[in-house]
Amino acid sequence: MTRVADLVLVSDDGPVRTVRMNRPEKKNALTVPMYEAMADAIEGAAAHPALRCVVIAGVPGAFCAGNDLQDFLNASAHAEGLAPPLMRFLAALARVETPLVAAVSGLAVGIGTTMLLHCDHVVASSEARFSTPFVHLGLVPEAASSLLAPRRMGHARAFALLAMGRPLDAAGALAAGIVNTVVPPAEVDAQALQAAREIAALPAEALAATRRLMRGSPDEAIERIEAEADLFGERLSSEEARAAFEAFLSRKK
Repeated sequence: MTRVADLVLVSDDGPVRTVRMNRPEKKNALTVPMYEAMADAIEGAAAHPALRCVVIAGVPGAFCAGNDLQDFLNASAHAEGLAPPLMRFLAALARVETPLVAAVSGLAVGIGTTMLLHCDHVVASSEARFSTPFVHLGLVPEAASSLLAPRRMGHARAFALLAMGRPLDAAGALAAGIVNTVVPPAEVDAQALQAAREIAALPAEALAATRRLMRGSPDEAIERIEAEADLFGERLSSEEARAAFEAFLSRKK
């Protein structure tokens, strides 16, 4: 059995903590234990003043393929909503005071895209692809993306992404303001680490105050995360979602 510690690799290098999703055979589809481990790593960084920035990364070709569909199917079968560890991870993204940098190599689906809206700096591979097929699966967006995406991208672009499920390539994500920098695939991790070190070298108190002013109170995002989660749980047990999951799984066979 694969250990969770092998699926989420956490390493500290000076002032920078890297949290790397490491389930390449599933393109980093996230499971409940992986959410728990990632929340631990993000929340834990705040307990170490020497850690001044957190980098969230994936593996070559796959940042994150979204939530593991089997977990959704299990939740649907038992009339459950989003798992508590997933909710804890989303809250950690909204509340964290340590700056977040993302290194996006390849695929970013569902929460693989929506978590980026909580990041302060995003470096993407030129081959990165972003998509949020929630509605196609009979679901609704999560991670406060229904609040943050329209603010970041404007309603038209956010509707195309979140509701219509139209994917974005790296250039489109850059134009939409989801991504800061697009680089060749081999340079993603190095460029993200360089940005993280640049952020970590800034005056800590001035940076923290500026970041709070820019992000505002996390309470609004938390409230939206909870509202989305309530609807998400209802949608998981809907006929639309069940039919969409069955159709998706049949295509994979």
